[in-house]
Amino acid sequence: MVAVGRILRSGGAAFGVELSPHQWALLERYIRLVLSWRDRINLTGVGTEDKAARVLVLDALAGMHLLPPEGTIVDLGSGSGTPGVPIAVARPEVRVLLVEASRKKAAFLGVVLQDLELANADVLHARAEAMGRAPAHRERYDAVTARAVAPLPVLAEYALPLIKVGGLAVFPKGPAARAEAAGAAGVLRILGGAAEVRASGVIIIRKVAPTPPQYPRRPGVPVRRPLSAG
Repeated sequence: MVAVGRILRSGGAAFGVELSPHQWALLERYIRLVLSWRDRINLTGVGTEDKAARVLVLDALAGMHLLPPEGTIVDLGSGSGTPGVPIAVARPEVRVLLVEASRKKAAFLGVVLQDLELANADVLHARAEAMGRAPAHRERYDAVTARAVAPLPVLAEYALPLIKVGGLAVFPKGPAARAEAAGAAGVLRILGGAAEVRASGVIIIRKVAPTPPQYPRRPGVPVRRPLSAG
C-alpha cells in the first residue's frame, strides 16, 4: 500500500496533521481491514484503496481540529469506523466510543480495535435512542461525531442527550449545511443546542443547556417523526 501511504501523508500534511510512522501504518491497516470486510457485511460503498484513504481517513482527520483535544468522544452510527477509528489512532489521549446498531458492523469494529490494539477505543452495540436515556451515558460525553447518518433534527435528538453542557457535536453536511442548520434552529433550542456552520460545510452544535428528560424518544420515533419547532 505504498501509494496509499503517500496519499495519507500528503493529505495529512495539507491540513497540518502530523502523525508518527506507527500511526500512519495503523491507518493503512485500518483501510485494509475495511476493504477485506466490505463485501461480507455491506460495510461501505468505498471499493478502492485510494478512495478509502480519502473518504475513510483523510475526511476524518480534516475535521479533527474541531473536536476537543482530550476527554470522551462518541461516534454514532460508526459503521465502517469513520471518523471514530482515525480519531482514536491520531489522538491516543482521548477515549472514543464507537456506537453501532448493527450487530455485524459492531462485530467488525471489535475486530478493528483488536487488530490495531487501540486501547483508547471501545465498541457499543446499541441504538442511540436507548443509549441517550441510560444514566450511564446521558450527558456524559465531551463530543459526538456522526457521518451522514440522518437529517439534522434526527441527529440532534440522537446526539445532544449524550453530550455534557459545554460539549459539542460535529456533523459534516456539505453544501446544504447552512440551510439545514437554519431549518433546525428551533429544534436545537428545544434539545439544548445551538449551531454554527463552517465554510467547509460542517455543522457544529454546542450544548448550551440540559436536554429535557423526554428526549430522545423511543427507538425509531426520531426518524419516523422528526422533531419540529413549529
